[in-house]
Amino acid sequence: MSAAQAENCAITALSFLAADPERLGRFLALTGLGPENIRAAATEPRFLVSVLDHLLADESLLLAFAANNNLAPEHVALARAVLDPDPGSGL
Repeated sequence: MSAAQAENCAITALSFLAADPERLGRFLALTGLGPENIRAAATEPRFLVSVLDHLLADESLLLAFAANNNLAPEHVALARAVLDPDPGSGL
């Protein structure tokens, strides 16, 4: 998977979260972001990783996203690994 494909997966995941107020609200609550600053946060390198981490932390949400986008759930984990190949790096 290329970096562009991984970014596209994360952007698609963010769109999936944003399409449902409850899902988006939970994501915002867990990240400490508000609707007014999500665009600014989206420019940060770790933001897309955090979107994928959020999906990976909730199996039912991950499965819903994967089914909605005709993807294997493993695709999300692979995208996350491409975006942050060294999770201990503090990216």
